[in-house]
Amino acid sequence: MIAEKCNPQDELRERFGHPRPQFQRDDWTCLNGVWDFAIDADASWRLPREVRWDRTIHVPYAPETPASGVGDTGLYQSVWYRRQFIAPDRREGDRLMLHFGAVDTTATVWVNGHRAGGHHGGYTPFSLDITDLLVEGEQTVIVRAEDNPLDLTKPRGKQDWKREPHSIWYPRTTGIWQTVWLECIPETRIDYVRWTPIMERWEVMLEARMDGPARDAARLRVRLSCGDQLLSDDTYAVINGEVHRGVRLSDPGIDDGRNELLWHPSSPKLIDATLELLDRDGRVLDRIESYTALRSIGIQGNRFVLNGRPLPLRMVLDQGYWPETGLTPPDDQAARRDVELALAMGFNGVRRHQKISDPRYLYWADRLGLLVWAEMPSAYRFTKRSVKQVYQEWTEAIERDVSHPCIVAWVPLNESWGVPDLPDSPSQRHYVKALYHLTKTLDPSRPVVGNDGWESVATDIVAIHDYENDPEKLIRRYGAEDRPFAKLVERERPAGRLLALDDMVSEPARPIMLTEFGGICYSEDDEGAWGYSRARTPKELAHRYAALLKAVRSLPIFSGFCYTQFADTYQEANGLLRADRTPKIPLREIAAVTAGPDCEQTVNVAARTSDHGMEAMWRERLMAERIHQAQDVVEEHKIG
Repeated sequence: MIAEKCNPQDELRERFGHPRPQFQRDDWTCLNGVWDFAIDADASWRLPREVRWDRTIHVPYAPETPASGVGDTGLYQSVWYRRQFIAPDRREGDRLMLHFGAVDTTATVWVNGHRAGGHHGGYTPFSLDITDLLVEGEQTVIVRAEDNPLDLTKPRGKQDWKREPHSIWYPRTTGIWQTVWLECIPETRIDYVRWTPIMERWEVMLEARMDGPARDAARLRVRLSCGDQLLSDDTYAVINGEVHRGVRLSDPGIDDGRNELLWHPSSPKLIDATLELLDRDGRVLDRIESYTALRSIGIQGNRFVLNGRPLPLRMVLDQGYWPETGLTPPDDQAARRDVELALAMGFNGVRRHQKISDPRYLYWADRLGLLVWAEMPSAYRFTKRSVKQVYQEWTEAIERDVSHPCIVAWVPLNESWGVPDLPDSPSQRHYVKALYHLTKTLDPSRPVVGNDGWESVATDIVAIHDYENDPEKLIRRYGAEDRPFAKLVERERPAGRLLALDDMVSEPARPIMLTEFGGICYSEDDEGAWGYSRARTPKELAHRYAALLKAVRSLPIFSGFCYTQFADTYQEANGLLRADRTPKIPLREIAAVTAGPDCEQTVNVAARTSDHGMEAMWRERLMAERIHQAQDVVEEHKIG
């Protein structure tokens, strides 16, 4: 018997997953893999013919990472990529799109010697129609990525501007760092889809845009289902290339019936969507697979509310780096594994810190029920150029991710990074307010944390960072009943910073959260390890983590918390997990402490996967909370 040959393209597609999980067509080709590569340290080459190709690189890993096969962490301003490919077969009239998940920072693309286009912004995707540049036989794509390592005006997040990573900054990410792929699309097609659940009317608002010559003669058929249950099947006219419709669902009326469909960490029900663009004769022009969910997010007084009920947030700060691959998940299963591990440690949410998450991570958070605070990577200087770049890229990030049900808050700024003179500069305060209102304009359905950490100017949640390592001092600082928020602002300055500015100084009728604390460093290799405080043994780490969590949970002023941090990240060894995701304390113990007395029981379920290793069984969850009868998931994933 002759064994069937493996299809390399099938392996790539399965390894990395569809790059746009909420906008999927069947006909796509993954271009990850080995590309020709060259480093242009002083950015002297301007055209492809000048490049001296002297090595290869494994895309989509940045050249600074070991997985790329390059592993060069030096300071260089430009890199070049080259790849040959055979254009996939297309139907008559179809277009061929070349997609890039993210290229840091400024990309210029040539196809078969012709400039195809470009993009500026290191964290957001772009696409190019290359149909008219194709030739017979093999195609050649060349990418130039410019990324000045010393530029502090661009959004760069945790990428260090020094040669060696220091303190809380990490190695740089240059060039291509997310999936590159081809997609055959119809000439008349669905171009964009956005979902917004509206619980008050028990419907999902659909915004869809069409493109192509026959778009206004077409109709859009939308089918929604949950499991085997058909929820809706309607067809809408396309007017001026758009469809704006509230897709009404049958409201069961009673909570028990409604809960069967609601998305919640305890029961992350997704609504599958199929969109078909039909011509006037009913023929399918284009077909998209997507998903959404029915859930609401809000603020009621001093509490965060999900689906109309207060939900204490138990979050962990997640830098989103891996030792071998940097900002890029090693593969789709690594992204899933991080979501599982956060849940396994008893957290119901993560603050994805200083990066725009890979869509596959958000997909798994949607599917497995992990709340996400989405945060813009910071620029560090306040200039007109930096303001323009942050506005542009933040707008693109929101447009890309706005339909993910897991995202429950937007964070445009962190710790006054990029606005260093906030207390004394009216223009910088106006900038923070403008970012807050821009975000609320683009998405009024979610809370916005204008400046996470301190110096709040405009925010829906007052977010405080305090790395005090003495639990008793934390209790005295935030627990005194005779100290309203205004007095707290006046007397306490964590990290030497005011907690609030301007009108925010008065008692806020909004939630207050401790969104960074802890940071306890434990490492078997103390040399070079950094943290906000230090534990000498795993037992001491467990004891101190428990004491801090008990103190924070005892403070009524806080409606939630975010512990620093999920995993060790390069020299910053203050994770609950090591960099390779092995736990420093048994997951069961971490989960019990994270859950605290609010849970009646902690259920640990061993990971059980299907034959394809993709579908873990998530039926038993952790924590029956006092103010919410639903149970949160804990799945103990065996590591290493």
